[in-house]
Amino acid sequence: MAEYTRIETRRELEELATLLLGESIVGFDTEADSFYHYFDKTCLLQVATRKQMFLVDPLAMGGPAEMDSLGPVMASPEIRKVFHAAEYDIYVLKRDCGFEFANLFDTMISAQLLGYPAIGLSAIIEHHFHTTLPKDEQRSDWSVRPLTENQLDYAAADVKYLIRLTERLERELRKAERLDWAHEEFAALTRRAWPIREFDRLGYLKIKGARNLEPDQLAVLRELYLVRDRRAREVDRPPFKVLGNRTVLEIAQNLPDSPDALRNIKGVTDLILRRMGHELMSAVERGRKKGHGPIPKMAGTGRRRMDRRTERRMNMLKRWRSKRAGELKLDPGVLCPNSALEAVAWKRPDSVEDLFEVEELKGWFAREFGAELIAVINSPDEGSRDAAPR
Repeated sequence: MAEYTRIETRRELEELATLLLGESIVGFDTEADSFYHYFDKTCLLQVATRKQMFLVDPLAMGGPAEMDSLGPVMASPEIRKVFHAAEYDIYVLKRDCGFEFANLFDTMISAQLLGYPAIGLSAIIEHHFHTTLPKDEQRSDWSVRPLTENQLDYAAADVKYLIRLTERLERELRKAERLDWAHEEFAALTRRAWPIREFDRLGYLKIKGARNLEPDQLAVLRELYLVRDRRAREVDRPPFKVLGNRTVLEIAQNLPDSPDALRNIKGVTDLILRRMGHELMSAVERGRKKGHGPIPKMAGTGRRRMDRRTERRMNMLKRWRSKRAGELKLDPGVLCPNSALEAVAWKRPDSVEDLFEVEELKGWFAREFGAELIAVINSPDEGSRDAAPR
């Protein structure tokens, strides 16, 4: 059983914040409840110093916003904050608590930059410390109280090794001369901002099979999608737990004209009929009456169709990346994502300085490999028609 201290009051949290302000490095993790609720939230914050572990329960204090006393810790440039796969943790902590971050270390990004074949926390911990992290609480509903001892042990285990792991990964990054790469990645993550999530009224078009429906069926699917979301908000459950996509699609395909016909559709239980039967039948009737006009044009990705010369440059860049990534023992997408290569292919830079104007290109990559990229762009093989590697 992991040894940890539970933090359940604001006074205890303020004392913890004072303690953490005296540390040089702290490990963190979060547990949220997005699998169980429409309005998801941070339900637990795990904290580890070199000597102690703490499990902070924001729900016991009234909600995640009550963890504001940890703000100075998260924002301090003097304290290194360690996360594994920090992106989601940073997102929920910024959203729920208003935290700002500085001096971040992400063990997953570090493992990616070192070319680890498996980058999950459990795999990396097993590799370095020859121990296996518990996995039996991965699907827990962290909003339910009281939390079980198994849940608490599972949560604490996720931060137990983070500081020691950081020290090992940092040594490896320094030896591989990739520590600067990692620092740039971490800094970019601390600056990242996420837009407020808004309901996608055209989301029904993303349901698999939607675009194969007839106009009247598609109109019914639209109404069912709106009813499902409204119900999900009311009961604070994820839409897929209210009614699955497959069931919503089959209702739209079959256009049931009675509760008995609705009952025959797979996924429509007696409980759903009692709670939502009238709403679902009304949605079917409403959709058939309204109909569906032309399918709205979905927002584009912003990508342009390449002309032949740009496509050839892209193919050359991909071939270079594939070879270089192999030499470095890196995943090609970690070395340079396709979106960045595509931006370079379009710009056709004349110098390394020009590469720094490509927003999609990471600074460390432009510095380390810019000269090579310019050589590829200006090589006499630019006219090659060879197919691009995958």
